[in-house]
Amino acid sequence: MRFGLILLGIIGICSVVGSVIPQGETVAFYAKKYQQLHGYILLLGLNDMFHGWFFISVSALLCLNLTLCSLVRIRSVVRSAKTEQSRAAALPNEQTLTARGQDLLRSELERRHCRKTEIGGVTLYSKNSFGRYGTFIVHLSILLTVIFGVAALSLPTVTDQSCFPGEALTMADGTRIYVDSFHIEDTEGKLDYASVISITLPNGRSSEKTEIRVNYPLSFGGCKVYQQTYGTAGSITVRNMETGGEDTFTLTEYALLSMDGQNGIWYEALYPGYIRDPDGNFTLITSTSGHYDDPVYQVLVSQDGTFTPVLAFPGDVLEVAGVSYEFNAPVEYPGLRIKQSPMLLNALLIASFTLMIVGLYLSFFLQPILVKLDADGYATAGGKREGLQLDLAVLLSGETVPSSPEIQKPQNETEETNPC
Repeated sequence: MRFGLILLGIIGICSVVGSVIPQGETVAFYAKKYQQLHGYILLLGLNDMFHGWFFISVSALLCLNLTLCSLVRIRSVVRSAKTEQSRAAALPNEQTLTARGQDLLRSELERRHCRKTEIGGVTLYSKNSFGRYGTFIVHLSILLTVIFGVAALSLPTVTDQSCFPGEALTMADGTRIYVDSFHIEDTEGKLDYASVISITLPNGRSSEKTEIRVNYPLSFGGCKVYQQTYGTAGSITVRNMETGGEDTFTLTEYALLSMDGQNGIWYEALYPGYIRDPDGNFTLITSTSGHYDDPVYQVLVSQDGTFTPVLAFPGDVLEVAGVSYEFNAPVEYPGLRIKQSPMLLNALLIASFTLMIVGLYLSFFLQPILVKLDADGYATAGGKREGLQLDLAVLLSGETVPSSPEIQKPQNETEETNPC
């Protein structure tokens, strides 16, 4: 048991480390976040704790230890049940009862649904007999919790995906994650980073539209979605000036927008803002956090084999070879971390915890109680039997036979002595 507690403590420490250090990130992430310590993190496998040989080996040892403890426990429980009955049958009577008292006691014990057993001319009534299996059930539930817990840490798949508002992600198993809206700042202009999403499981069951934030994910079925990061993309509406047809493109990387593959605009970058000096020159702001206050598009206009660099602002329109390109306000979109685990695994974990609660309840509140009844009187045995003893004393008051008093000599009586 001591060895099992040591193993359980090691697993707890590993779980804490695996929760504090982000798992499954790139080498560059650890080098930037932990600097000089990142080498030790990678060397010890702390970046993938729950899939490492050490964590799996300790978990396997704990499972083996709990299995052996459970086998020993169930064997001793079965053996102790017979021993308790034998000892209870040999107990001296606590009270001697009248015939009516014995009938009252039998009726009361039957009313309490006590189990009746005959052993060598003695009648034993037992209550809460199943309570002696409480410790075994606790051991078994811990074993199952460790097995399913390790599986819950090892089996889930984690995917990082970006999705624009109004669009949906479809996972490999058919789970659909719809992004209704996203904002970086709240109505007061404070950084908020919140998405409104819904999840539709492969069986068609859907969640309500729910707002998620950092550290406040949405869990539904076997899917949990986190607000992980965010981005800002350019938006350009292209119109054919002859036919009137149009389409809007959301752009996050270098791209050519053209009707004939030659004349059009090359989208290069979107900048969060700019600074204009007194001479009218622009200095672009290349990075910022939060909302883009003064976004600037950097594009190349391609026409008749010539390329002209242009800075455009939301609302500007460029016309190239009969096509107009209107620059819209940028689109803010979330980066989601999607964790999927088998739904059956979650149900098994809940069942394991429920079984543990049952075992603890049996161990502490349903301890076995025995009542021995023979031709003379009765006796009680077992765990917390004080309440039963008090109830029986009240019930049988007036139906007990007082013990025979010892014959005592008067204090003034002296022993006779033979004369010489």
